[in-house]
Amino acid sequence: MMHPDRCFDADPQVRRVARELYDLTRSLPIVSPHGHVDPRLLATNEAFENPTALIVSPDHYVLRMLYARGVSLESLGVPRRDGAPVEHDPRAVWRLFARYYAVFRGTPTGMWLDHELHALFEVDAILDAASADRAYDAIAEKLASPEFRPRALFERFGIEVLATTDAASDTLEHHVAIQRSGWKGRVIPSFRPDAVFRLASRDWCDAVAAVAAASGRSIDSAEQLIVVLAERRAFFEGLGARATDHGVLEPFTEAVSPGDAERLFQRGCSGEATAADQRRWEGHLLMAMARLSIDDGLVMQLHAGAFRDHNEPVRALFGPDRGGDIPIATEFTRNLRSLLNAFGNDSRFTLILFTLDEATYSRELAPLAGHYPAVRLGAPWWFHDSVEGMLRFLERTTETAGIDKLAGFTDDTRAFCSIPARHDLARRVQANWLARLVSRHIIDTSDARQLALALAYELAKKSYGL
Repeated sequence: MMHPDRCFDADPQVRRVARELYDLTRSLPIVSPHGHVDPRLLATNEAFENPTALIVSPDHYVLRMLYARGVSLESLGVPRRDGAPVEHDPRAVWRLFARYYAVFRGTPTGMWLDHELHALFEVDAILDAASADRAYDAIAEKLASPEFRPRALFERFGIEVLATTDAASDTLEHHVAIQRSGWKGRVIPSFRPDAVFRLASRDWCDAVAAVAAASGRSIDSAEQLIVVLAERRAFFEGLGARATDHGVLEPFTEAVSPGDAERLFQRGCSGEATAADQRRWEGHLLMAMARLSIDDGLVMQLHAGAFRDHNEPVRALFGPDRGGDIPIATEFTRNLRSLLNAFGNDSRFTLILFTLDEATYSRELAPLAGHYPAVRLGAPWWFHDSVEGMLRFLERTTETAGIDKLAGFTDDTRAFCSIPARHDLARRVQANWLARLVSRHIIDTSDARQLALALAYELAKKSYGL
């Protein structure tokens, strides 16, 4: 079902070298330093409920593409906030997914799904309405076996380390359970305090209260909030965390005076904060997080350029993260200047930048990484973690920044069984890109082998201190 030379050039010279480089990296352990898999899966190690819950429901790539074709989220079993009826039969949802499976052709989602279905579950037919039930039953039978429990798959996938993404207020109970279980799989948290960044949100006060409750301390001022966040970071680090994660619309940073920070904090407490206040507050907190990274050594990840939950009716009915996050043009050079002037030259600091705005790759991100010692470039994100998107990223950044300033591949997924598929696709693309450089005598085969190992494995370990 899957051609062994997929993603490789038609040129036989390039294809031959790509095959060699891919063979060198295909079986390397998977380092997954940024993702969204629920740690409860690996804490409880319970069998996956059914094929739909495993493959369809958690993957917003799948949901967004089906919704864009007019498929209702109710019919896909996505629960509504108002408790209105939705489809509860997983087989019915699977049949609907199968009926529309052809819409994924030519997309990275389609390649990941094909890899899961055929390489992992050994489904022997193309998924469509006619084969839906047979595929469902074949997958369900496998999921009932011990070999397809989450921990067994973790080991089968060759995952060396898996990082989750966890709110600043999270108790990390599932991480504690994993570590106390005696299982040797390495699953670590990542510290994401986004909720306390959103000063103008109606949920901001609740977010601050949740962090206070988790820490066992009161938070009555901007200064106290930073102190408590530092303590929460230390708690995360004690359970293995190596990174923080921050999602913002624009990567604005500003050195705000203590007095101004306190005034912003109190405006948030009174429910009077504006969008302009939130912008300054986010800039202030990003500066604070960078300063704390100097102290505790946690790598700082910054995702910018996504208009979150663009589809307001969908967010209102189904909640956040339902595939309605849309790229916008953003700017890094001016916005990050305050942070980089303060911390970008410090050897103790690592800042990994991600964006959806491809135009910024060569114009801003590559020059920033090519100058500041602290800056590394994160992998193409969301709609661009595809064959052509990854190639564009490599082509537009490495000539300026150098390959060693990339942070390695991050799968950024909630869908556990798609992890090996995503890393396999990345390794194929990287091998083919390097083979093109060899064919033009820009690098030799010895360089290409070293760089293939770096891109597939070593850079992620180095960038995240793993």
